[in-house]
Order: sequence, then structure tokens, then C-alpha cells
Amino acid sequence: MISSQHRRPAMVFFWCVLQTYRDEGRVVLSTYIRAKMNHSRNRAHGSKIWAAEVMQGAPILKERLRDNLYEWAKLKESKIREWVETGQINPVELSYLLYMIWASTQHYADFDYQIYLLNDDQPLDDLQFEKAVQSVTSVILRGIGLTA
Repeated sequence: MISSQHRRPAMVFFWCVLQTYRDEGRVVLSTYIRAKMNHSRNRAHGSKIWAAEVMQGAPILKERLRDNLYEWAKLKESKIREWVETGQINPVELSYLLYMIWASTQHYADFDYQIYLLNDDQPLDDLQFEKAVQSVTSVILRGIGLTA
């Protein structure tokens, strides 16, 4: 298992929030989305390295990912499954929800140049970024029957 010092910060953050707000899907997911968005904004280079590694079939991290990422995702899926089973959120394909969160939040790091170009050659300012966080959060939460 990868030590906590080597885990991606957003993964560790999700775990901490999950421990604190174990039964509140809205709080856990919205906090996780915000953390992933902030991580993408503040550590874009790390996200790009991660994306490049994964897109190449994880030549360096393959064995670690095979066990640790799978284990991490299954743990999150089990919590989301509980929320579905208790009626807290709409039924959803568990892994696809995680993929959607990862794709929409990491986009802000991995494709920051695209955003820059489409934003009149400017990075998102604080207000624009906050609107992006709120939009991503709202779309994902509403898709599973929650409000942001």
C-alpha cells in the first residue's frame, strides 16, 4: 500500500471528509469536488504528469496503481452504494460517477491552456474559478438527485 505521504492530496482529503461526514453524501461529494478543483488549479503540473502516466498505460506506476487505485476506488464506491441503498442519492453506476468527477475536475489542470484560450487569453480569475466549481458541483449533484 502507498503510504499516506505518497497518496494524492485529494484522495487523502476525500478520506478525511468521508470520516467526518460519513452519512452526508452532499457534503462529502461537494467537498471532494471542490478539493479536486483546487488541486487542479494549484497543482496543475502534477495533474498533467498523472494524466500522462495513466494515458501511457502507467509504465512507471502500473503495479502500485493496480492495487492501490482499485482498492481506493472500491472503497469510495461502497460508500456511494450505501447512499444509493438508503435513498440518499439516485441510483447511479458507481464507477461512472467517480470517472465523471475525475474528468470534470482534472480538466481544469490538464486542459488549462484550452481554458486560457477560450477565456480571452487569460486564466480564470478567482470569481470565474468559483463559478466553475459551483457549476461542476451543481451538475454532478443534481444528476444524482441532490442540491448543491
